[in-house]
Amino acid sequence: MELNLNHVDYLQVGVTSQKTMKLLPTVGRKATQKVAVADHDGVVTCFGMKKGEAVPVFKSLPGQKISRLELGGALGTPQEKIFVSSGSEVRGYTKKGKQFLTFEANLTESINAMHVSGADLFVCASYIYNHYCDCKDQDYFLSGDKINDVLCLPVETVGRIVPILACQDRVLRVLQGSDLQYDVEVPGPPTVLELLNRDGGKGGEEVLYGTADGKLGLVQITKSGPITSWELDNEKKKGGVLCIDTFDIVGDGVKDILVGRDDGTVEVYGLDSSNEPTLRFENVLSESVTSIQGGCVGKEMYDEVLATTYTGWVSGLTTEPQQMVAGPGDEIKMSRETQGKVAALRAELEQLQVKVLQGREKYQQSSQSSTAVSSVPVFSINDKFTLCQDDASYSLTLEVQTAIDNLLLQSDVPIDLLDVEKNSAVVSFSECDSESNGNFLLATYRCQANTTRLELKVRSIEGQYGTLQAYVTPRLQPKTCQVRQYQIKPLSLHQRTHAIDQERPMNTLRLTGQFSFAEIHSWVVFCLPEVPEKTPAGDSITFYFQNTFLGTQLEATYCKGEANFKSDNISTISILKDVLSKEATKRKINLNTSYEVNEDSVSHTLRMIHPKLEYQLILAKKVQLIDALKELQVHEGNADFLIPEYRSILDESAQLLEEYKKQPAHLERLYGMITDLFIDKFKFKGQNVKTKVSQLLAILNNYELDSLMEFFSEA
Repeated sequence: MELNLNHVDYLQVGVTSQKTMKLLPTVGRKATQKVAVADHDGVVTCFGMKKGEAVPVFKSLPGQKISRLELGGALGTPQEKIFVSSGSEVRGYTKKGKQFLTFEANLTESINAMHVSGADLFVCASYIYNHYCDCKDQDYFLSGDKINDVLCLPVETVGRIVPILACQDRVLRVLQGSDLQYDVEVPGPPTVLELLNRDGGKGGEEVLYGTADGKLGLVQITKSGPITSWELDNEKKKGGVLCIDTFDIVGDGVKDILVGRDDGTVEVYGLDSSNEPTLRFENVLSESVTSIQGGCVGKEMYDEVLATTYTGWVSGLTTEPQQMVAGPGDEIKMSRETQGKVAALRAELEQLQVKVLQGREKYQQSSQSSTAVSSVPVFSINDKFTLCQDDASYSLTLEVQTAIDNLLLQSDVPIDLLDVEKNSAVVSFSECDSESNGNFLLATYRCQANTTRLELKVRSIEGQYGTLQAYVTPRLQPKTCQVRQYQIKPLSLHQRTHAIDQERPMNTLRLTGQFSFAEIHSWVVFCLPEVPEKTPAGDSITFYFQNTFLGTQLEATYCKGEANFKSDNISTISILKDVLSKEATKRKINLNTSYEVNEDSVSHTLRMIHPKLEYQLILAKKVQLIDALKELQVHEGNADFLIPEYRSILDESAQLLEEYKKQPAHLERLYGMITDLFIDKFKFKGQNVKTKVSQLLAILNNYELDSLMEFFSEA
């Protein structure tokens, strides 16, 4: 069934966090619903629609930034009480706006996730989960990694309290009281949890989750363990999932899944006969979607998908047809109601323009006086620096609450900037002198008039570490700029995984010395991404990693005074040895280092590089041939005389050039990895083979896997 939804904007509040908008339940099916939305100014706004206008029901006083908004009430009654978390405090409001609850959770950090169920309140700070019943402390749990969201299965259906935590280390933790009942491994860092059909489905045990890398899944949380119903991959490389809801927008009696993503995509998935999700509708907004709800807001009888964006726009995608009527001669005319709206907007716009002019004049006059002080405008930035598994690159997303004028990128480590199709900004590079000022990259992005969101991609080289800095300048007067810093780690292309293949030939690095558990953990955090900043509970810990570029693996096990690292890539072990020795020397700690090198691991790593290298060499050869083949084609008038292989190169020339352009320095990158592997292999034997690198490069220029392996073993 084809779904047509039309975009309509209702009103704008301040900057919003994830999950801070809800629709209040109605008594009758036909009535429109009130909307409660909370923002970073600490204001809770509740409004309804009357004659196409947003009419406020109540507005709270400003205060500390609000991080979550949930609805609650006694079990079995309409959930129409509004609860918000701000700092370490939870406040409750009635649907009329009367504040009936102020509860201080006494947490050292701000609450970043909250769930309300009857008299039970579940709140989470970064690593800490707390459960309160009637504002009295019940349970407590310390998570192994950052908590992104919390949910509880419906008590009235399941008959017991089952809290679920979505944690950054790609795990859902299911609790029983203050104890961990079991872990659910998911394919990406989970960012949001939601009950299927808002009630958990038939048995109340079905939970939807969305991940930071854009995957979507449904899992059943049973007493004995998890049952995965389905997982939806993010093949089209859309943004990470920030919010989910279930609502029957199609009107076929089956609830659809509504999804909001951080690249502004709003999706509606229908469930087919085998309960698998299929995409029914998609719309892209210009900012990240922080909250999504299905209901009836704009006009009774017309359902819609209501979304809140980062800068606070509350917008609907409604089933109500656009009010255009065809006049005589099929001219499209606006209805009277729409004409009235347009006239009112024009009048309001004129008033605002007059106000802006008056304000400008006043500012110019005051700035001439000697006592005038220019205040720096404050603006908030929503930024995300994440490793993309598919192409082993880092995605940097910057979202500003006002239009961006320009962005300057500066890096003190060698990195490649990759092409991003969604970007409309004009990029220009400045020459860098890395020896005198340590700059390896200086790039400026000049943005179009109303760009509020920029997405960039960079690829780093393992072993080279430092800082990437972004200087963001918005279109504000007086000119102001904010700097954001992102660490490029020594093993930057590694990503956390749940387990590794122990059958591979492994190299081992063992460190012993007078270091504490907290010290060795801080060194591992410095070396590898996706490791929690907080020192893990217990005496020892094991982490598993996979290299997103090559697929090689790493196991890190450490405790007070001892650390063991295992990898099937010698270069990974070599980087760790160098960096950890340097960190220990900085802190004046004496390290005893021992290692075991497995000769088979070298040929194993070369075999893993082989398909990538072969593909890139073939691509480079094809691209080199394109110009000559085009010339021949022009000369002969057609390409019929060419062999099929050359004809296909001509036919696919556009795609080949596009792909080649997308992968700058790919061959050099692979050559670099093989050279590092060669040097590292002999470094562990105490031999310096740098003089033989030229011979190695000559072999790579006429690449064959067998001759390369022969060179490695004979050198």
